Amino acid sequence: MRITDTAGFHAWFAERGAAHRYRITRTPLHDLEGWYTDPASGDVRHRSGRFFSIEGLRYGRQEPDGPAWTQPIIRQPETGVLGVLIKWFDGVPHLLMQAKMEPGNINTLQLSPTVQATFSNYTRVHRGSPVRYIDHFLTPGAGDRFHYDALQSEQGSWFLGKRNRNIVVETTGEIPVHEDFCWVPRPVMAELLRVDNLVNMDSRTVLAGLPDDPGEGSVPRRAVEKPLHDTAALLHWFTGAKVRHRPERTTIPLSRVGGWRRDDDRGEIVHETGRYFRIIGVDVEADSREVTSWSQPMLAPVGRGVVAFVSKEIHGERHLLVQARAEAGTFDAVELGPTVQCNPGNLPDGAPRPPYLDTVLTARPEQVLFDTVHSEEGGRFYHAENRYLVLDGDDVPVDVPEDYTWMTVRQLTRAGRIGNLVDVEARTLLACVRTLPDHGASR
Repeated sequence: MRITDTAGFHAWFAERGAAHRYRITRTPLHDLEGWYTDPASGDVRHRSGRFFSIEGLRYGRQEPDGPAWTQPIIRQPETGVLGVLIKWFDGVPHLLMQAKMEPGNINTLQLSPTVQATFSNYTRVHRGSPVRYIDHFLTPGAGDRFHYDALQSEQGSWFLGKRNRNIVVETTGEIPVHEDFCWVPRPVMAELLRVDNLVNMDSRTVLAGLPDDPGEGSVPRRAVEKPLHDTAALLHWFTGAKVRHRPERTTIPLSRVGGWRRDDDRGEIVHETGRYFRIIGVDVEADSREVTSWSQPMLAPVGRGVVAFVSKEIHGERHLLVQARAEAGTFDAVELGPTVQCNPGNLPDGAPRPPYLDTVLTARPEQVLFDTVHSEEGGRFYHAENRYLVLDGDDVPVDVPEDYTWMTVRQLTRAGRIGNLVDVEARTLLACVRTLPDHGASR
């Protein structure tokens, strides 16, 4: 299947949604088939010893008055593959995407990359069906060419050191297309990124690493880039941030996580304030998946987050305000994050507001370059949403706090193609920014 416009895509996507049967049922953790609570630690684990577990984490920073807390966290040590195949048709690059169900998706079906598979999936630990198209990314053929391959982190506030291999491969071979997959023109994909809860997180993180394509109709790139800071200065700033934020984190038994409790009536793990997130259980039936039924725990956030880049034209070049962000589960302590990345409803009473949050929340309509609600990873998170924004902040001063800096879109894109530098929320926004005219340069 190859579509040519957004109307054709939505017709195909609706047809795929009607073609399958899905059912997700909330189930107490103690009733999940194949899962158990370790009596010694309180950790939630699969009886096979595989897949993932819910454990406890103690986190603190060494700097004076640095934050410290304990929390449940998802530990999934295996590395999956997120891959997109590109092929040119009639002079236009097309992306092979799939309509994929995940139990945590708000609208069940979302647009996924060509391959979205955990190590357990593609090695068939669960004895399910083979993962389609996986060979193009693991054992490419003569007609396949790599554009991008990096180990990228996932949500550091909810995962402990979780990474997936993000891959983009261009192919010239003949690809038999399964009915749940279609070739999407790259310009159409740019339009789909503006639709709420349609393009899933796994797609967005890979799309951030797509090669630049001067043939797709975008405004030509400037011959000379004029960044506020050169690469050496940015590396100096980022290394300094890593030295300042020296986290100490230790896995602990889930039963020793302070402020969290098991709600035996609902069979969930909740925070005593009702904030942050809950650990819930679900039973799943899905006739389109490699395994058609299973049970699992999920992390269910409380409320919707806000993720935003403030942008500004400096020296005639559009820059993004980036922060050096430390999170509890981040693989390498600190990564490049968006200007704002928080859930305002989870801020403790009386706590200082994060820098630039009010700038984002009070932005005038004419400042908004991008504004879409996107879901987070539906395989582990239940109904997790963030509002993603890009704002024109020309009235924001060039001088910024020490954990912030200005980078051009091209500088951040280059950083995003290196593993463990740019966090997954910033990569989502980067994929969106790169759809803007001239990558969000002066209008």
